[in-house]
Amino acid sequence: MLKLRTRQDVEDFVRGCTFLGTGGGGSPQVGLKILLEDLEKYGEIVIHDVNSVRDDAYVVTPYLMGSIAPKTPEVVAKMTSLGLVKRIGMADRILTYAVLELEKYLGVEFEGVVAIELGGGNTPGPVDVAVALGKIIVDGDYAGRAIPEIDQITTYLYDIPPYPAVYVDEYGNKTVVSKAINYLMAERIGKLISVASFGLVGGASFAITGREMKKVVIPGTLTEAYIIGKTIREAVEAGKDPAIEVAKKMNGYVLFRGIVSKKDWEDREGYMWGTTYIKGTDEFEGHEAKVFFKNENHVMWFDDKVLATSPDIIEIIDSKTGEPITNTDLKEGIKVSVVGLKGREPFRTPKGLEVLGPRHFGFDIEYVPIEKRVVNFPVIKP
Repeated sequence: MLKLRTRQDVEDFVRGCTFLGTGGGGSPQVGLKILLEDLEKYGEIVIHDVNSVRDDAYVVTPYLMGSIAPKTPEVVAKMTSLGLVKRIGMADRILTYAVLELEKYLGVEFEGVVAIELGGGNTPGPVDVAVALGKIIVDGDYAGRAIPEIDQITTYLYDIPPYPAVYVDEYGNKTVVSKAINYLMAERIGKLISVASFGLVGGASFAITGREMKKVVIPGTLTEAYIIGKTIREAVEAGKDPAIEVAKKMNGYVLFRGIVSKKDWEDREGYMWGTTYIKGTDEFEGHEAKVFFKNENHVMWFDDKVLATSPDIIEIIDSKTGEPITNTDLKEGIKVSVVGLKGREPFRTPKGLEVLGPRHFGFDIEYVPIEKRVVNFPVIKP
């Protein structure tokens, strides 16, 4: 059991979630704001072991879908013509709204809430739902990191369907998807619903029993996030190297250090695609690293040779402050360190690599576990 009782606890937790978000996972600024509000209102946030949920009880997974792109005057005019003007009372808590609607549709009361992934914004959201509704926050998730596509989670690997699903928007529109033929169509339907609402929708699905959840969840990941965030903070406070300290704590590697020299990116099909270029400094002077991302970081090259790929974790942090940096916030001129960790075992299987390995992202690269790749490079193993 993990109890977040102070602002520092919450900051450590969100920092660690952002780290495991591998460049994606939503806005940590929003995630921190939500959980600090919960802390003030409820006094503490308690995260429970996966076995706290009864086998015959039900759990649910809430998540956001859609875009936060600024709205042009033309879009605002169209929204007005469609009556998308007055926000409902739960507009700031559409994930909670979605969970309540799915309970109503299924005629069950969920005992627990499980995050779909780890990320500075996308993990605090489900935690907030659980706290607000008095449900168990399960110490685990279905990805062990942040992921760009809905089939890159353990429920897919174990053939648990992504329906029924409920989607709600901030104007009161509600949609129930009773069935989708596969995960890709489930995601496409959800995204099209968000397009109709010109923004984000709150989704709720994966209503499964505690018994099923325990078979597929990656346990202990929320506690792991807290430990990572705390390790980074304590390293900075002690004047130590945060990259070294977190790599040591998590049995990982410092893959690179340098200055961000360029970031090329585009918004393609609702995803942030791009490449970050880092010019080496310190021990890596004279070398260059590249990191490909589709929302999250998925492939890293060291002088044009592949050093790490998904499903292993590639995280870029500020070398001085240790703060994990999302690809949205990453800017040229920042001095960074790149930390690599082993990926989760379910995604190192053939089926896991089909959806999260480098070939899935269009690269003719064979997946080689990070612990085997690093032996050919001058990385730092604390």
